[in-house]
Amino acid sequence: MALYSEKVMDHFRNPRNVGVIEDADGVGEVGNAKCGDIMKMYLKIDNDIITDVKFETFGCGSAIASSSMATELIKGRPVDEALQLTNKAVAEALDGLPDYKMHCSVLAEEAIKNALDDYHSKKDLKTEG
Repeated sequence: MALYSEKVMDHFRNPRNVGVIEDADGVGEVGNAKCGDIMKMYLKIDNDIITDVKFETFGCGSAIASSSMATELIKGRPVDEALQLTNKAVAEALDGLPDYKMHCSVLAEEAIKNALDDYHSKKDLKTEG
């Protein structure tokens, strides 16, 4: 049996939504010291809908595939739906990850949540200001 699904390999070889959004509404960065993976997510949000999302990931194939798939799962979705994205959903969308690579999908979930936290804190500042 192959270690990685076709979907993991596809998202690793042809990652979607790679890059930076210069004027992002929310940015989230996470890292895992043990494996050295670093993930950064950029969100563009309009009327509480994620209109664009980009990522930069320094890490293994699973980390890149997880970032890529996670961006696909939240693009065009309302913020509250994106907040509910779980690492399990990311892994399932990739047709599974090896157990020892599940932390990669957790990083993707955390990066998105951090970016959404960043968005909310900026939004609150604008509301109060």
